[in-house]
Amino acid sequence: MDVVVVGAGIAGLACARALVDGGARVRVAERGRVVGGRLASKRFDGRYVDIGAAYLVADHPDFVAQVASWEARGLARPWTDTLRVHPGGGDAVGPMRWAAPGGLRTLAVDLADGLDVQRESPLSSIPADADAVVLAMPGPQALRLAPPEAVAAAARAQTWHPVIAAVLTYPAREWGDLRGAFVNEHPVLSTVCDDGDRRGDGAPVLVAHSTAALAAHHLDDPAAAGPVLAGAVGELLGLTAEPEVRVHRWTYAQPDPGDADHAVDGRVWLCGDAFGKPRVQTAWLSGRAVARALLD
Repeated sequence: MDVVVVGAGIAGLACARALVDGGARVRVAERGRVVGGRLASKRFDGRYVDIGAAYLVADHPDFVAQVASWEARGLARPWTDTLRVHPGGGDAVGPMRWAAPGGLRTLAVDLADGLDVQRESPLSSIPADADAVVLAMPGPQALRLAPPEAVAAAARAQTWHPVIAAVLTYPAREWGDLRGAFVNEHPVLSTVCDDGDRRGDGAPVLVAHSTAALAAHHLDDPAAAGPVLAGAVGELLGLTAEPEVRVHRWTYAQPDPGDADHAVDGRVWLCGDAFGKPRVQTAWLSGRAVARALLD
């Protein structure tokens, strides 16, 4: 069986990995220069900063086993089960959040090891030279390839929200034991994470994620959102120093929760984190579900 997986994010790589392990011939087409999708890390000042997903949560047995494999090889580490909540400054205790010492994209690189991944390979239509095509991407991006009707309907049913991530590099750490925070009912700020703490190197770097409203307002000029987010973080945490600010725009960052674990019409499949509660585990499981259905 010949399969083309379009998209080398966590869903596409999990799908391709399972297909190859099951004996299929797989080619992964990725329009970007690197693998990972929103499992993204970018290099600034000699270190990688996580600018996409903030962490992993693992509570499905299959994904727990995958995370355990990453931990055993030093690729993932348990980070925290407690994040601050603003306003109020209390703590929210939840499941263990996992981070990656080398940046979360190293987990995608691990999944891609040995796969036929063709980077910088944008497509304008569904490949015709395969028994099956897996679209591992947000629905609005899948629609650009004109998929068959059932897949197109599933893609149109998805609702996505943008986010602008701001990497804030300070002269020194002055925020104490922060780890991370959920910011509720704020006009511009939704989360702040201590990247030095989650990476384990103590770097004076915070990563702020915007609200969808701020991101939508600045999609055409994301750099303009940087000072706004830096000011909001400084006010929230009582910081006096001015950070160096870099931003990254995510047009399709956060989907509303969906049903099922994939969509299919004939030989075309759609998977990703919109099929369930939006998080890394959901994307991984969705990709694996498509692979198992194809192998069956």
